[in-house]
Amino acid sequence: MSSAHSTSSASAPGPLFSAIRRNSDDITGRKNLQLLIQLRWIAMFGQFATILVVNYGFGIALPVAHMLVVLFGLLLLNAVSMLRMKLPRAIGNTELFLSLLIDVATLTLLLALSGGATNPFVFLYLLQVILGAVLLEVWSTWVILVTTTLCFGWLAWYGHPLPMPLDHSEGLFSLYIEGMMICFVLNGVLLVIFINRITRNRRQRDEHLAELRQRAAEEEHIVRMGLLASGAAHELGTPLATLSVILGDWKHMEPFKSDGDMAQEIAEMQTQVLRCKSIVSGILLSAGEARGESSEETTVREFLDELVEEWRDTRPVKDFIYLNDFGTDLSIVSDSALKQSIHNVLDNALEASPNWVRLDVHREEETLLVSVTDRGPGFPAEMLDNLGRPYQSSKGRPGSGLGLFLVMNVLRTLGGNLRARNLVQGGALVTLSLPLSVVTLEEE
Repeated sequence: MSSAHSTSSASAPGPLFSAIRRNSDDITGRKNLQLLIQLRWIAMFGQFATILVVNYGFGIALPVAHMLVVLFGLLLLNAVSMLRMKLPRAIGNTELFLSLLIDVATLTLLLALSGGATNPFVFLYLLQVILGAVLLEVWSTWVILVTTTLCFGWLAWYGHPLPMPLDHSEGLFSLYIEGMMICFVLNGVLLVIFINRITRNRRQRDEHLAELRQRAAEEEHIVRMGLLASGAAHELGTPLATLSVILGDWKHMEPFKSDGDMAQEIAEMQTQVLRCKSIVSGILLSAGEARGESSEETTVREFLDELVEEWRDTRPVKDFIYLNDFGTDLSIVSDSALKQSIHNVLDNALEASPNWVRLDVHREEETLLVSVTDRGPGFPAEMLDNLGRPYQSSKGRPGSGLGLFLVMNVLRTLGGNLRARNLVQGGALVTLSLPLSVVTLEEE
């Protein structure tokens, strides 16, 4: 049953992933349009230089004025394309297809004015077809191929050959052969450069999508864990309340009151039950979107001071250092998920280093930095490489390794990040960064 659910989730990603994928495709489309713009600039300068060399260098008469008008039209197209890049609307297959069609039409006009099908640069049509095959959908590529074929046929039927000597037998000394060779080299160089760039864009998009798919799977995993935790918290609420009442009654019974050791143990049991109830309440609060349902106004210093005090009172920490160097205090909304995240990092540090833990708070411009240092054995190298992935742990216990995974995803949700590194002198440093804008209270 679970495997079927996993398969369906993998094959049918949610709407959030689909939206992110559309955004990724748009980024790739913009990069591809930018490549076409760059290619067009190169073509314009190359064609302008070729017109001057052929007309004035080789003495072959060309309608220079008409050809410059066509190049000016290409210049305007590039200007419009650059303005289009600034618009927020997505760039898809249709726009790239139309851009290539206009390039084909421009090339056809230039060839029609300079010898038609006998112009050796007629093979630049191949560049348009190959770019279409790489950039466009299949149907668009076939349209480009058919269009270039029809244009080639039209040039062969209606074109007027240039007054060039028929010296093909002279090999590389033939003007026509030299033109074909230049066309071949130009096609090859441009294809190598731009197809490599296009391939790199697609590879980056695929890597980005793979990372997003992994993150979507992790978030789905968190949702399932949250449902289980919420259900367990509801079930635990009643027995914990019963234990709290019973311990309260025991505390006032004469046999327990007269026994000092027993009274002390009952007090310790009450403390632990209260801690369990607090954890359960925190789980239910987080499951109910704490910020929306039970937000409280506080400040950064007050939030962190209370958080540290609560953690220190409920954990067997021996030497704990807390330094709050946040600076000017700031009004914020308390966030139970953030509080639990910092508790998780502190718990991990305490487990690795039972005798010494340190917590530092800093502010870098508009970012809150919370750093936790321990004197434990540090993180294994493979764990640092996969930080934030589930079940990455050095504890060797079944189910361990979820603490930093949950912390990482809470911070991602809030727009923050988590970093960890081993210290040269031993131990580890874990730093939580959070944009203050996501918790800051807006002034009315």
